[in-house]
Amino acid sequence: MKVLFLTNEYPPHIYGGAGVHVGYLSRELAKMMPVEVRCFGDQHLDEGNLKVIGFELDTSNFTCPKPLRSAFGAVRRCVDFNTININADLVHCHTWYTHFGGILAKKNYGIPLVITVHSLEPLRPWKREQLAGGYDFSLWVEKTALEMADAIIAVSAETKRDIERLFNVDPARVHVIHNGIDLDQYCKVDSIAAVKRHGIDPNKPYLLFVGRITRQKGFQHLIRAIQFMDRGFQIVFCAAAPDTPGLAEEMKNAVERAQAQRSGIIWIDEMVDQKTACELYSHAAVFICPSIYEPFGIINLEAMACETAVVASAVGGIKEVVVDGETGFLVPLDQTNESPFEATNPERFARDLAARVNELMRNPQLRERFGKAGRRRAEEKFSWFAIARKTKALYETLTL
Repeated sequence: MKVLFLTNEYPPHIYGGAGVHVGYLSRELAKMMPVEVRCFGDQHLDEGNLKVIGFELDTSNFTCPKPLRSAFGAVRRCVDFNTININADLVHCHTWYTHFGGILAKKNYGIPLVITVHSLEPLRPWKREQLAGGYDFSLWVEKTALEMADAIIAVSAETKRDIERLFNVDPARVHVIHNGIDLDQYCKVDSIAAVKRHGIDPNKPYLLFVGRITRQKGFQHLIRAIQFMDRGFQIVFCAAAPDTPGLAEEMKNAVERAQAQRSGIIWIDEMVDQKTACELYSHAAVFICPSIYEPFGIINLEAMACETAVVASAVGGIKEVVVDGETGFLVPLDQTNESPFEATNPERFARDLAARVNELMRNPQLRERFGKAGRRRAEEKFSWFAIARKTKALYETLTL
């Protein structure tokens, strides 16, 4: 059995959790079966059972509005994915950018279509800021692909419920297979070179945020919470890849305002490599994830694997990763059907985030206990070996 992965992100060109997921899962599956990956970029790899082909895109002749270029670029590459002969037994798509390619492969080559849902477009309305009318296309292509897929993988039980609520799909076709973590790569390290390089004082505790600059990650709530936090620790934002220039400017202004109010606020404006991220996690006193929408929240799992206590919003799949009072604290985020993507009481949420951060910062013993428990949970529940075996078993139900 051979599988074809279609993905926007693939190492080394990744900016989010989906790219991390595809990178690790493809390599783990390749230990058991042939895997071909077709992705956006210039990647090229032919190593044993794993073959990776990047598809580049020349947009120099595009005259459409800039926000539409990613949508039309995705369609063009999805077509290119299919004009190169497909000899796989099934096609497995990751993120809406490749769904059109999966539809073409299923219809033209007659092979089963599997889709992993890393996030859902109807639950990310802020994407219209980035895509303009392209957001309407992403909504359509995701709905079309999911409703014709032979199997759908949800990265959390919460995501499974969202899929069944939002789309006309048979629940029997929706399977929960969590994201995973490479426990050898993500572990506590002693090195502090990256900490010093980015201007962090290794002798003072720091609160760490890692994530893209997008509404989804809740950076606006973290900025608001700073005013309620104790002054005796540093706050490190490792945040880049803004959805829009407007969000980049909003982040810049917010950080500058916070820096004017207190010392020890550091912004690392880049997507750091895995080694650097691991070091930042390892030496952080507390990791914070104030997301307003998170189908899984692999970032929390990375921090836990590095033995760092977590404070996170109690949304989506985060509740299946972080155990409240055991590996960290979960902070309720009040939302309504009228406004499901924002806190109904932003100040209360900010105060609650700050209160949990302050509690952990004042209690090193509790931080250490949470950190050790987080590592154990990562080891017991989220290895890529187990996730690849579950994925392969699902493939076999479609091809044997």
